[in-house]
Amino acid sequence: MFEIKTVSAHCDIPCKIYDPAIFLVAGLSVARLVDLIQEESNDLSSLKSKAQLSRLISEKEEQARIVKQEVNTIWGDYFKQPQLEEFPETHSLVHQIMQMASKCKQDVSSQNASDLVALLNRFAEIFWTTKGVKTQLSKAPYPPALNIITPVLESA
Repeated sequence: MFEIKTVSAHCDIPCKIYDPAIFLVAGLSVARLVDLIQEESNDLSSLKSKAQLSRLISEKEEQARIVKQEVNTIWGDYFKQPQLEEFPETHSLVHQIMQMASKCKQDVSSQNASDLVALLNRFAEIFWTTKGVKTQLSKAPYPPALNIITPVLESA
């Protein structure tokens, strides 16, 4: 009844709009959720607090998954041989990010969450450098107020 034609594309998203912001926000979310989980776990006397803890854990897992997905997309689709030659640490860095995101899913360590954000910052810095965009280290304006790499944007 329907004839389905094969389609293909070389990128997961349209070219030239890759942006580390998604994985950075997800990484910050993991860190914030770890803080909230630690706070919530102090009092599990009610069903409501147990349900809240369950929701926080579920969302932490989802944000860590987003980190892995977004980093993998940029690494796999954007980075080509010239960028990898300029930054030979990229493969190892991505592997470290994948492992740290998994650690963040497995536990509720503030140190692991901070380490994840630091690795994501380095990956974002490399990404922007390969595009010729200057970056700056800025404190996120919301908890947990960790430092993140952001591009220096031109004024309108």
